[in-house]
This record gives sequence, structure tokens and C-alpha cells, in this order.
Amino acid sequence: MDRTIDLIDKFNEKVGNAVSWLTVLMVITISLDVVFRYILKFSFIWITELEIYFFGMLFLLGSGYTFKHEQHVRVDVFYAKLSKKGRAVINLIGGVLFLLPWCVIVLMSSWQYAYRSFLFKETSPQPGGLPALYILKFCLFLGFFFLLVQGVSSILKSVRTIFLSKKQ
Repeated sequence: MDRTIDLIDKFNEKVGNAVSWLTVLMVITISLDVVFRYILKFSFIWITELEIYFFGMLFLLGSGYTFKHEQHVRVDVFYAKLSKKGRAVINLIGGVLFLLPWCVIVLMSSWQYAYRSFLFKETSPQPGGLPALYILKFCLFLGFFFLLVQGVSSILKSVRTIFLSKKQ
């Protein structure tokens, strides 16, 4: 179990570190857009769409990394006051009943969504927009895959805490 947890955690750590470079690309793209728009008084639709692509990719592909580091949105009214074992029980229940099923549903539907887009070679509906809209749509699938895999790690950590750790 520990090897599986370590493997998944290392995988999402590497993905998160790689994806973080999209932030640099996004900042450069936004800066160019600002220069074009406010100094040179014109803009390109493809630059605006590229900003959206980078933000979407960053958000989606970084989801497993964010979950690994427990930086996702959580209501901590009661959770923070629980013991380590109590938090593990909540994480286990939430992971099994909500996270995994939701990830599977999104994976199944997003694969079809992205694959159809790829088959049609879907591009931006905007004149002058970016080609290959399916790349962003496949990021939806990949993001939920990374989240699902990290969810498995979280569930295994919870099981380890509940059943294998000393009484707390």
C-alpha cells in the first residue's frame, strides 16, 4: 500500500511541477496581450484564447497536485477540530462516496466530448481563433484522471491511518 501511495504522490508531484510552468507562459501571454491592446491599440483573438487555454490547462492539470497538497476548497468548520483518525474517516467516506464516482462520471463523459472534438478537428468558432480546441477538451479528461489517481492515494492514506496506525 505504501509503495502505491508513494508512486501516485510522486507522479502527481511531477505533473504539478511540470504544469506550473504554464503559469509563466500565461503571464507572458497576458503581458503581450496588454502591450498589444493598450499600447499598440489592437489585439488578436488567438492571444485571448491562448490565455484561456493556459488558465484552463493550469487549473485542470494541476488538480491532482492541488489535492495532494490539500489546497483544494474545503469547509473546515468541524474537520479541523477532528483527530487525525477522524479526518481520515471523513476523507475515506468523501473519497469513496463522492470523489471517485464523480471522477469516473466526468472521465467517461469527457472522453467522448474530447474524442468527438478530435474526430471533427474542432477549432475555435471565432475568426482568427486557435485551432485544435480538442487539446483543451482532452485536458478536462487528463485533469480528472490526475484527480482520480490522487483520490486513490488519499483513500489509501485514510485506510492506513484508520486501520494500521496506533490508537489515537
